[in-house]
Amino acid sequence: MPMDVDLGLENTYIKHTKLTYIDGELGVLRYRGYDINDVVNNLSFMETAYLMLYGRIPDSKELKLFSSYIGDGKLPERIFSMIDTFPEGDPLSMASSVFAALAIDNNMKWSIDENKRNAGRIIGLSFNVFANIYLHIKGKKLYNIDLGDPVSGFLRVTNNMDPKNVKAFEAAMILYMDHEIPASTTAALVTASTLSDMLSSLSSAMNALKGPLHGGAAENAFLEFLDIGSPENVKPWFNEHIIKNRERLIGFGHRVYKTYDPRIKKFRELSMSLCDEKNRIILDTALELERVALDYFREKKIYPNTDFFSGLLFNELGFEHWFFTSLFALSRVTGILAHIIEYNENEQRLIRPRAIYNGDGERFIKR
Repeated sequence: MPMDVDLGLENTYIKHTKLTYIDGELGVLRYRGYDINDVVNNLSFMETAYLMLYGRIPDSKELKLFSSYIGDGKLPERIFSMIDTFPEGDPLSMASSVFAALAIDNNMKWSIDENKRNAGRIIGLSFNVFANIYLHIKGKKLYNIDLGDPVSGFLRVTNNMDPKNVKAFEAAMILYMDHEIPASTTAALVTASTLSDMLSSLSSAMNALKGPLHGGAAENAFLEFLDIGSPENVKPWFNEHIIKNRERLIGFGHRVYKTYDPRIKKFRELSMSLCDEKNRIILDTALELERVALDYFREKKIYPNTDFFSGLLFNELGFEHWFFTSLFALSRVTGILAHIIEYNENEQRLIRPRAIYNGDGERFIKR
């Protein structure tokens, strides 16, 4: 039987899903059948999270109950003590450690009756985990944030509570909530397929997501804009780095999309609407880089992805670049949980792929 390796697993399907539909040729993204722009323009974060987990838009009674599940996501004192011991370093490594620590004494066993309730609690926990990691790195007092509205409760750690900022952050959380099964979701699925618990699966996802080829692109794209410095520098920078040295342009190209990422319009719109004079030169540099790059890459069907603009938005919301990947991770928690629940409730099977051996034939040890 002929065999071949599917490097990167890009042509391998490991589950069925009713969660997210992507058409990379046409630039379509739908959550539970709803176009992503329809969702982000009409639903709140809480409503979207409920939609992803339950498959329907909640009524007021259902939303109130779901909000109570999220409100159960309080961190115990031992976790605050743990976070306080972390040295300066990568926030996602801290998050992975905290989720693993929360798994030590949790009683969240796999159960169809309890899975979605537990997912709600973990969503609440995740807001507290990332908020307190941010506070720790900034040298501030740790506390359980207000989970009545987790989005505004989280944004309060930056003291950036203008209503338009809260709305923009909520939109970003929805836009990044799910994207089928990229590397981090796949890592969580592999862990969950062993019937390990949700928190341990989430810890696995954090370790995958922190890699620069996955979650780190928004930060690296933003640093690229800072490196270029101004719109006038874009063309010579592009000629030197991209054309001459054949370096990869961060924030351009996607494994799935062969046209514009359907989320990018909203990210660009939000970045432009929140931009103040202090950040104007960064935005103008990004827009000029997008124009120059599109002229060069269009025939190859390489277009900007969400990471090209999301870092601009996160910066305008008051977050430092070293926390951009953590914001992406926080937004993706709901999608990851929805996928591992869907898999273990409907198609549970231990994920155990094979490798094609290409080493030596049988050998013998001679003394």
